[in-house]
Amino acid sequence: MINLDIAQRLSKYRSVLYKLKGLGFVKVFSDNLGDALGISPALVRKDFSQFNLTGHKRGGYRVDSLLEKLNRMLGKDRAQKIVIVGCGKIGTALINYQGFAREGIEIVAGFDVDPAVLNATAPVPILDLKEFKPFVRRAGIKVAILTVPDNAAAQVLDLLQACDLRGVLNFAPLQLKGSEKCLIRNINIGMEIENLFYHLRFSGKLGDVAKA
Repeated sequence: MINLDIAQRLSKYRSVLYKLKGLGFVKVFSDNLGDALGISPALVRKDFSQFNLTGHKRGGYRVDSLLEKLNRMLGKDRAQKIVIVGCGKIGTALINYQGFAREGIEIVAGFDVDPAVLNATAPVPILDLKEFKPFVRRAGIKVAILTVPDNAAAQVLDLLQACDLRGVLNFAPLQLKGSEKCLIRNINIGMEIENLFYHLRFSGKLGDVAKA
């Protein structure tokens, strides 16, 4: 199993490589990638060597070859299908976000319990949560984004796990725990903003930290 830190770096390498390709680069060196990610060239080479991503000391790495292999390793050589559970403001914003398509991610449906938001004929259909189980099994969905209120999050998560989902990105303002079969990534926007202010305050960048 790939270490999560390495997997995240591989994804960042891929993003940088696409930008460099757009600028006309045919080859790239570990120094270029290291500078772009703020890590050492030695770590870049170590990561690449683990997955047989080869290059030449003088000639560098071929951008197209790296992208082909990284796309295959990260599953980017095929569409990554996901669903949204909870189609309020955050869920709707995610459904309408155009950037997912550029990353090879396809939102195939949304689910909710509010009849007022259901729309089975929309470009991304919003279906009743009662239809969730047969839909994800039929479509082979393994990942969902959860954007429900905190008082419903744990109950809905039980439903997702019962449907054999393997990954959930949780935007509900409640810390959820995963299992051996289902990985949970918790995204608490309010907490992240609060942490940012704490960091700025105690680093002196806000200029008004009270002295003890």
